[in-house]
Amino acid sequence: MTPEREYDGIIIGAGQHGLILGSYLARAGLKVLLLERRLGYGGGLSTEERTLPGFYHNLHSINHFSISSTPWFRDLGLSAKLRYITPRYEFAQPHSDGSALVFSRDLDETAANIARFSVKDAETFREWNVKAEEMTSRIFLKERFAEPLSEADRASVLGQSMLGSEFLELTRKQPLDAVNELFENEYVKVLFLFKLSLFGTVLHETLNSGSPVGSLIRAFDLTTGYELAEGGSWNLARSLMETFIAAGGEFRNQAHVERIVVDGGRVTGVSLAGGTELKARFVASTVDVHQTFAQMVGADHLPADVAARVEGHKHTPWTLFGLHLALNEPPRYAAAAFDPAVDRALKYNVGSETIESLLKAHDEVEAKRVPTNAQFGAGALSVLDPSQAPPGRHTAYAWQVVPYDIGGDPDAIDDARAGLQESILAKWRTYAPNMTPDNILGSYTYTAKEYTRELINMRYGDIFMGALTSDQVMYNHFGYRTAIDGLYMAGSACHPNGAITGGAGYIGASVIAADLGVKPWWTPTDARAELSDLA
Repeated sequence: MTPEREYDGIIIGAGQHGLILGSYLARAGLKVLLLERRLGYGGGLSTEERTLPGFYHNLHSINHFSISSTPWFRDLGLSAKLRYITPRYEFAQPHSDGSALVFSRDLDETAANIARFSVKDAETFREWNVKAEEMTSRIFLKERFAEPLSEADRASVLGQSMLGSEFLELTRKQPLDAVNELFENEYVKVLFLFKLSLFGTVLHETLNSGSPVGSLIRAFDLTTGYELAEGGSWNLARSLMETFIAAGGEFRNQAHVERIVVDGGRVTGVSLAGGTELKARFVASTVDVHQTFAQMVGADHLPADVAARVEGHKHTPWTLFGLHLALNEPPRYAAAAFDPAVDRALKYNVGSETIESLLKAHDEVEAKRVPTNAQFGAGALSVLDPSQAPPGRHTAYAWQVVPYDIGGDPDAIDDARAGLQESILAKWRTYAPNMTPDNILGSYTYTAKEYTRELINMRYGDIFMGALTSDQVMYNHFGYRTAIDGLYMAGSACHPNGAITGGAGYIGASVIAADLGVKPWWTPTDARAELSDLA
């Protein structure tokens, strides 16, 4: 078949990584085609009116970790297209006894809040905060946007400084052990574990294993944290697409890649469903491992060790039950009498007050059961960003962790849906009494059954497209170069893995430019140089 057109590069998937990768390479003068199976673009950067007109709900990504400080946000000039809101209060945890623990961006304020529960814990936090802030800025964030060093090289470079050595030691600690060793108050322990985890339920892979990433320090820093894209998360996708098109990139939607064409061990392009063939010097996939290698490439073109790794790629053992609400007024927590700031936080831990309850929830999810005790991450974004709801009205969300296949059946979520919604709302009312039926104007539940149909790369409901275990992160990640010449990976299976980071697209651009002999117009982040400066 005669190819329709030829390109320097074809990028599969118009999510965050594909848009960032395409923007860098198009601006470098390459002829780049970005392909997207769906009608729209943005992947997990999704903001939609699913309850009532004018109420904007972020169905996937909500809280973006320090995005406005990333190198790609700066390089691509995105501040001219998008504003990020940095809330003063990042985390809040209301308690059934009427108290609340709130973390501020301010050290003195946070320490004072902790001291209301334990003076000793407040002093411990102050001591660790000093180390954590330096480790975050000088190590964690630098490695986040650089091609990882090998395990041996990294240990050698970090081991040359006191700060690096302390960081390496911290990566070997299990978060649950560390929190139990350092703190005495149960409320303090639980909020620290929530800060390290996601969505209000801390699972065993977070609690009981160290991580070479060093994410444990995130329990202690305050300066670097989560931000909110004004108007909704999709505005980041919009800004990136505008940047890609302005740089000369070409976007084609409703273009499902059926096959990555390999000839003589080298990629020559892609074939779309329907038979259209597109030629390119390189192909970069930003979709999941299984779809890329098992479906698009095919086992016949893979070395045995790569095929085995694809087959053994692990996924997170949980999925999300999302409840999105249109409200007359935002949740008003009873604990506001204890600390008024509890009503103005970005992220909430609702219903998890003991480590025992967290462990029980994990055991139930692992046994393919819905947790009997509703405990969830929550937020009311319109309090911080009024543009996400009509004037005087509000939105809120709750994310409860559930199994992908309750009782072994992926369709069982339909029978559990109404009961889950009511258990979440009933639990929410025990902390925020105004979360009554007359305050709720509309509701929408969004589960793995829906989002795996819309975003097929979230296989088994895995929003990260790969479990964040130590054998799949940092120097063990699935990218960027592959065993097939001309084929690259630059998605969430690559360092720095899932969630909205943009890191894989940013790092992948430097890798591809170097292989093609293209001089980068940007200054790539060099892990060895950055970490060597610690000495």
